[in-house]
Amino acid sequence: MAELHELTAGMPIIYGGNQVTTVPEELATAFAPGDSLVVVQTTGDLIHIPADVAAIADGAVQAAIDAFEQMGTVSDDAITNFFNAFADRLADDGAFAPIAAANEADMEMAREKGRSTTRLELTTAMRNDMIDGLRGWADQPSGRGEVVERVEHDGWTIEQVRAGLGVVGFVFEGRPNVFADACGVLRSGNTVVFRIGSDALGTAEAIVEHALAPALADAGLPAGAASLVASASRAAGHAMFSNERLALAVARGSGAAVAQLGAVARQAGVSVSLHGTGGAWMVAAESADADKFAAAVVSSLDRKVCNTLNTCCITRSEADRLVPAFLGALDVAGDHRDATTKLHIVADQTDALPAEWFEEAQIGRAEGVVTEPRTSTLTWDDLGNEWEWEDSPEVTLVIVDSVEHAVELFNAQAPRFVISLLSEDEAEHARFFQLVDAPFVGDGFTRWVDGQYAFNRPELGLSNWEFGRLFGRGGVLSGDSVFTLRSRVTQLDPRLRR
Repeated sequence: MAELHELTAGMPIIYGGNQVTTVPEELATAFAPGDSLVVVQTTGDLIHIPADVAAIADGAVQAAIDAFEQMGTVSDDAITNFFNAFADRLADDGAFAPIAAANEADMEMAREKGRSTTRLELTTAMRNDMIDGLRGWADQPSGRGEVVERVEHDGWTIEQVRAGLGVVGFVFEGRPNVFADACGVLRSGNTVVFRIGSDALGTAEAIVEHALAPALADAGLPAGAASLVASASRAAGHAMFSNERLALAVARGSGAAVAQLGAVARQAGVSVSLHGTGGAWMVAAESADADKFAAAVVSSLDRKVCNTLNTCCITRSEADRLVPAFLGALDVAGDHRDATTKLHIVADQTDALPAEWFEEAQIGRAEGVVTEPRTSTLTWDDLGNEWEWEDSPEVTLVIVDSVEHAVELFNAQAPRFVISLLSEDEAEHARFFQLVDAPFVGDGFTRWVDGQYAFNRPELGLSNWEFGRLFGRGGVLSGDSVFTLRSRVTQLDPRLRR
């Protein structure tokens, strides 16, 4: 079979079985012998992986594979010691100083590029969360070797035993705290290889040098048990996810990037767990208590993460009562952040708002404060748009005919992730839970959806049902939920035969 050595501009590339895309000139110029081309079969995207980037990714994966082969002989106590040692080093001001310096350098470079540093900054709160998360993993039982089922037969016994799954590949955005979360898979006997966003690479390398690698060594764990793909190239994530030796590929970040990474992993035959598109929905029913509704809105807009309120549905029959409560809550949420809240509403429903809500206002964007109308209009097909905001909370309002109408819109347009129903009718809540297609359903604020907050377990990510329901697990991916089952037989009768 011939090897690809070059690309030419305009070269046709078949994808999806019967569709064709062409090689752009920029890609043809950049491609060199030894490089790889990944064709995303669902979209026709052409991903260029330079040979040197592939080598870095393959090296990190190989280190994690080598480490996994040794993890079966590593004791649970040693893994516990690793988490405690990692946390101790992050808590030690001397060890943390070079990490903080690297983070400040990363933020300065991001500012020079005009990028947001909101999630990049390793604040005191984030540092403490990382420490608490690692200590949480230290306290969690590993589950390795646990017998989950035992069947007795005449002359023999079979057991189903929990064991580590293998190497978990992890690609995530430039949030340093996720770096500690990803190590949670070691708790159940796995190893991890990760690639962080380029903006936070310096911070990640400093964490490895001054905290992670020493902790692995102190605990006696294999050095490759947690391996960083030390490349700023976005192609490094694609190279890692196209490695069929991964047991699981986990991606966190923006919706489009995560979807593309997931497609690459699926093509390689790797199981995926994607955590990209988010945005919570809230429905205010006819019987909704206005004060409870307003409180839920305020508490769902404290910061922008995946479980932040994005789309709010208010039943038409009670709009005169509930819309003012909603708008008042938006003012309060904005005041809490010293910003003005941005609103979107369906174009044919503008009469539901007071005129002053369409006046120009100062809205905090990633690029700074801008002057724009406080409320913008959108179409009925745009209700699923997820708003990525910085300072000014941003949310969509839609007036619906009924709770069932809201459910129809959610199931059709939302990423099918988080939804809350504000209602005083218990029967309505029961029917809502049956109708709505979401893994996370509540009756108040939406920000409860968090592994640590809700289940006392550090999470690796939260999954939506955009591509269907999850097989065999819930929407919270945690380190102790990454495992496989092995079957072990004990033969009591030496003459046993079928």
